[in-house]
Amino acid sequence: MTDFTVSCPIPIDQYPTVLLAHGGGGKLMQQLLERMFLPTFGAAKSIPHDSAVLSLPTDKIAFTTDSYVINPLFFPGGDIGSLAIHGTVNDLAMSGARPLYLSVGFILEEGLPMETLWRIVQSMQQAAENANVQIITGDTKVVDRGKGDGIFINTAGVGIVEHDLLIAPQSVEPGDVILINGDLGRHGIAIMAVREGLEFETTIESDSAPLASIVLELIEAGVKIHCLRDLTRGGLSSTLNEIAASAKVTINIDENVIPVREDVQGACEILGFDPLYVANEGRFAAFVPQESVDKALEILRSHNEQACIIGQVTGRSDAKMGLVTVQSLIGASRILDMLSGEQLPRIC
Repeated sequence: MTDFTVSCPIPIDQYPTVLLAHGGGGKLMQQLLERMFLPTFGAAKSIPHDSAVLSLPTDKIAFTTDSYVINPLFFPGGDIGSLAIHGTVNDLAMSGARPLYLSVGFILEEGLPMETLWRIVQSMQQAAENANVQIITGDTKVVDRGKGDGIFINTAGVGIVEHDLLIAPQSVEPGDVILINGDLGRHGIAIMAVREGLEFETTIESDSAPLASIVLELIEAGVKIHCLRDLTRGGLSSTLNEIAASAKVTINIDENVIPVREDVQGACEILGFDPLYVANEGRFAAFVPQESVDKALEILRSHNEQACIIGQVTGRSDAKMGLVTVQSLIGASRILDMLSGEQLPRIC
């Protein structure tokens, strides 16, 4: 977790917490915008208006939106602010887009400490800088005490597509090889450990990180990516099942080669979780044809040595929903189903 030393620009002695008036459109709201949000997000010199006007270098764009309701707000390896930036950037990256601009909507609960808000806002701006995106517009609302759990964040993102690839489930073909870009399960377990007050021998940090630069490197190297998907809610299992259903294919993976850190595996065993279903915020699966595997794996391992091949698309599926099977640690084969609900709620 990053420590910020610059003091909050809102006069804490007068307004130590968020008030309903901070979302009421009057002087306190203007103070919040002009002293905290606009200067931090680099918009202090812009003229306040209801929308931002953009000039894009291409007419082929990617657009996404997401909301973040995580509990707790701060966790090892990140917080709700950095997570909101990373999650939005990564959704754009999964289309092979270069993320450029984000919008941010804050739903603040009356009574939220102003210092907490300030830490989150600074974290968002630092994450945006690291991901090479700009926060260009937004909104703020305040709800009654007890109605908002501190802060909820809604984002939207715009990126440009600079290639002719169709990176989507419908491009998946039999024979495609499936790669992941690192170890699994750290985000979900990091959240669970803080939420439940669990202590392990080592601190498990979230893998939350922006992924666009890695994806763009793959594309620029000529890797013929058929599909990408970040492994968030539902983890690897949900991702593979969603793609198998959309593409109407059968997928087989090998559990023995999937990297899971020893402390994460131990925590999953204690809590009764399966790492294949645990959420990640800096991991993705890539479906690539056989001829692109070596180049893709070389690039992924230059960023994380635990990147690896985990399986293959074995054929077309007669089943309406597709099929995912896994070769288990003991050598048996089983169907990898999608969860009926969330194994870990409120993690993003």
